[in-house]
Amino acid sequence: MARNWRLLMGALAVLLVGVGTASAESIVIKGSTTVLPVAQAALEAYMKANPGVNISLSGGGSGEGIKALVDKSADIANSSREIKGNEVELAKSKGVNPVETIVAVDAIVPIVNPRNKVANLSIDQLSQIYQGKITNWKEVGGDNLQIVVVSRDSSSGTFEAWSEMVLHKAKVAPRAQMQASNGAIVQAVSKNRYAIGYIGLGYVNKAVKPLTVNGVQATARTAISKEFPIARPLYMYTNGQPAGVTAKFIRFILSPAGQDLVAKAGYVPLDGAADRSKKKGK
Repeated sequence: MARNWRLLMGALAVLLVGVGTASAESIVIKGSTTVLPVAQAALEAYMKANPGVNISLSGGGSGEGIKALVDKSADIANSSREIKGNEVELAKSKGVNPVETIVAVDAIVPIVNPRNKVANLSIDQLSQIYQGKITNWKEVGGDNLQIVVVSRDSSSGTFEAWSEMVLHKAKVAPRAQMQASNGAIVQAVSKNRYAIGYIGLGYVNKAVKPLTVNGVQATARTAISKEFPIARPLYMYTNGQPAGVTAKFIRFILSPAGQDLVAKAGYVPLDGAADRSKKKGK
């Protein structure tokens, strides 16, 4: 009898644990390393205010995030570029309807080593450097040193935006060192006097020297006004209109408290427009 009672209580305990696990709300977020600091700050604040919610976050690049959304292994895909037409088609073929929400604005900032005396480059000079047509810093007012080009890899939304706004779809020089994240570019440029790279505004720190572009410094004001020429929105994609805890989390990011976190992460808050969600690929 005692043994049966112990078995019954054990089964009840397992059942109760199962019920607790099933009732816990969770969100899986994957994608852009540019959007990652915003998502990280938001999830920490949201989980603190909502202890019953579990949010997991990983990087890997915009392309990987969108792929995870299409494969239904992520609830939110962070992206620093707009979803492509072929990605929308693939998603719809798998029963996924990507919906975008703009959560912040970012500037892509060219950076050099602090020992480099160059302070400003034009869009054309940046384009020629990244195509391998300008190869020495003396050609743009610097020392007689070979330029080491550092770029994001092709799965990155930042790479896509740079390719469109700076290179105008021209190919990056084959000798460019391709890096998987903003942090990796900061590290590479900070350790190499000859290097040039580009990163999201939120990653600029004292280890590197940000350049002005066409004489304009990258700031929140110049990014939102588009005076700084390399600025773009940052996105979160969901399968259909956000619902449940995912909708609550995104609403939090768009709230004044969430947009304060965007600013603290070094990015540009939105202007408070009421509805920033829209369906893609109608």
